Amino acid sequence: MTDPADVVARLRASGVVFAEEEAALLADAATGDRLEALVARRMAGEPLEPLLGWAAFDGLRVPVDPGVFVPRRRTELLAREAAARARPGSVVVDLCCGTGAVGLAIATRVPGVRLHAADLDPAAVTNARRTVTSVGGAVWEGDLYAALPERLRHGVDVIAANAPYVPTDRIADMPREARDFEPHLALDGGDDGLALHRRVAAGAADWLRPGGSLLIETGRTQAAWTALLLEGAGLDADVVSDDGIDGTVAIGVLP
Repeated sequence: MTDPADVVARLRASGVVFAEEEAALLADAATGDRLEALVARRMAGEPLEPLLGWAAFDGLRVPVDPGVFVPRRRTELLAREAAARARPGSVVVDLCCGTGAVGLAIATRVPGVRLHAADLDPAAVTNARRTVTSVGGAVWEGDLYAALPERLRHGVDVIAANAPYVPTDRIADMPREARDFEPHLALDGGDDGLALHRRVAAGAADWLRPGGSLLIETGRTQAAWTALLLEGAGLDADVVSDDGIDGTVAIGVLP
């Protein structure tokens, strides 16, 4: 039988900050040789969530497959702000959806939304289909808006986008579990971190209905630039932050 105290000690020695909590979660997920294998993989730097098979997000357990971007707590702000702008019957798009965590959280907060999610990464699409279909949504594979059905054009009420915003040369500075085990496609925001934000903002007016909202998660130091991109695309822009979870979201509304 694996000694819980030994697991905690080994995790802590490998650099895991919350060793006690993670040891308990791993012990709940597996026993015996399977637990030992999970502990070894965590000590080698793999993210906790794919080892467990789920991530905690906005009070939910979101399925997380290996090699798919892990939803962060800061992104709960994006989900909350998007849900606040949706109503039952609203057409909601979770763009760059990853696991589908944002879409799931919105649909849970606002039952009855018509949810669509899209991602370029086939592994993320497979993961998101398991998540989003559980609340009646649909998932599409493709590059940003090109993935969406044409029938949604000019009819979307809310677009929530967690597009990559890490500058390319900063990926090397990220924690090992991100830079080595998550797809760079989900991290790399180009030279200034805003390459995807430019494209998301530029295309929004073709998909939003009048009065519809585009919400983009962004970095604290990038927020003003993301807001300017929204304004440049013809949207009325604002920025909201939550210091408690280190979340920042730029919001644009189509007049």
